[in-house]
This record gives sequence, C-alpha cells and structure tokens, in this order.
Amino acid sequence: MTQNADMPEPKGRVSDAYSGNWVDHRAPTWSRPYLRLSRADRPIGTWLLLLPCWWGVLLAANVTGRFGWFDVWIMLGCAIGAWLMRGAGCTWNDITDRDIDARVERTRSRPIPSGQVTARQAAIWMALQALIAFGILLTFNGATILLGIISLLPVAIYPFAKRFTWWPQVFLGIAFNWGALLAWTAHTGSLGWPAVMLYVAGIAWTLFYDTIYAHQDTEDDALIGVKSTARLFGDNSRRWLLLFQILTVALMAFAVVLALVPGANVLSLAIALGGVWFMGWHMVWQLGQLKTDNPETCLRLFRSNRNTGLIPVLFLAIAILL
Repeated sequence: MTQNADMPEPKGRVSDAYSGNWVDHRAPTWSRPYLRLSRADRPIGTWLLLLPCWWGVLLAANVTGRFGWFDVWIMLGCAIGAWLMRGAGCTWNDITDRDIDARVERTRSRPIPSGQVTARQAAIWMALQALIAFGILLTFNGATILLGIISLLPVAIYPFAKRFTWWPQVFLGIAFNWGALLAWTAHTGSLGWPAVMLYVAGIAWTLFYDTIYAHQDTEDDALIGVKSTARLFGDNSRRWLLLFQILTVALMAFAVVLALVPGANVLSLAIALGGVWFMGWHMVWQLGQLKTDNPETCLRLFRSNRNTGLIPVLFLAIAILL
C-alpha cells in the first residue's frame, strides 16, 4: 500500500512503519499509540515470530502422519499468540530502551520517546497482551505450557543484550524461534531432536535477517555505544551472512532428515528438503541485493524474510498430504 502524495502525514506515525498502514489511517485515534507499541503498523516481526511455530507443528505432523482440527488450532493459536507476545515483547523493549530510542533517528518517533504514551501506560498494555496470550497457552498440553512460561526469560533479557554483548541477535534468535519447540511439543506432547535442530536453524536465520536490519542504525549505534553484529562485522558482514545462510539451510535440512527418515516416506522427505533448498536460494538472492550502506535496501530485504520463512511452511504442508 502506498500513501497518496497529497495526504498529510498521520500524527504520531513511526518512521519505519509501512506507508498507508491501517493503524495510522483506520484504527481509532485513542488506540494508535498502543498499536504502535505492539508494532501493528510493522507486521513483519509478527511473521518472523510466527513462522518457526508453523515449521514446528508441520514438521511434527509429518512425523506422526496426522494433521487434525487441533493442529489447525495450534496454528491459529500460535498466530494470535505471536501477535500478542510480539506486541508485549516490543512494548517491553520500548520501555527499557526509551532513553536510547530518543537518541536514534529511526526510533525517536516511537510512542514513548515521542510522548504519545507514558512508560506506566505502556507497562499496563504489555501486561494485558501477555495475560491474553497466557490464556491461549493454557489450551495446550502441560509440556507446552511449561515451555511457554520458560520463554519469558529470553524475552526479558533481550532488550539489555545490546548493552553487554556484540551478539544481541543471538538473544533475539533464542526468543523469536522458541515457537518451533513449543508448536512441536503442542502436537507431539514432548520435545524431540528434530525440533531442537529446527530451533537452532531458526537462530541462525535470525542472525542473518537481523544483522541486515541492524545495518540501518550502525552510525547512531556507534555514537551512543549500542552493540550489534552489524557493527561487529562491519565490511565483513556479507561473509558472515553467507555463513549464517549455510548454517540455516544445513541445520534445517538436518532437522527434516532426523524427523522424516525413520518413516521412510521418500517423497515427503524430498518435498520437505525442497522447501529448505528454496529457502536457501531466497537468502542467496537477498545477499545479491544487499547494500549495507543503504538503509532503505536493508529494510526492504529484512521485510522479505516473511517470504523466506513461508517457503518451508508451504513445502512441509504439501509433504503432509503425501
């Protein structure tokens, strides 16, 4: 969607939100600061949190050979939960980073540093989102509920990671890919090695896309002392991104092999591995397009990772039918 050139810029719009997004133009005015805190005007983060959940449940369904109505609920519940928990996590991030955000060009328009909401109002909004998400979690089995509760730990730590490590993207990956473990367990009732390998593959993928994203802020981050893999790698980023791409593909392929080889369904295995292969080529395409000194290109490629993660979802869904 593009915004009409004659249309005035919506009051309070966040700088990196989609132009013409529904929050700025159709949501009730009173709700807009809270929806901006939840990044409802920037849906890519919800996709990146959700997609590992769908990988997990679909890979598990390929192992057990069944996909029923409860699995549909797992996928739907994960979608709602991803929106809520991404919103709660981003709100927590904005509360903890409010002083830093005020000093970075791209983030100073966020609701707290721009004065649209107070930190206290944001905290109440965060708690409300988390409580609703917890209600959804309670519809799953006990092991899944326990995993969901444990996931709060990396979510709580992540906003502080860039203050003490050059690898905050690792902490983001730990938090953002937890759904692969959770959704696998929701289907099977227990964790398995394929889910763990899928989870680690997701962490490598997060290192790939979030390093691209972090290149938007390298100058401001250097001025205020915020750490990131983009600053750490500098001119060598492309080589590191290639490494993360290889790790993502290799680990996800290993997860698929671990899951499907015992069942000896060669066609399902080939289809599932095909999804991993095409995902890898999409990441190669991103590397070919990448210009680390161009923030607009970095944001566009970061957003394209929704399609990157949807590729194995499609192929795993097809594999279930065989």
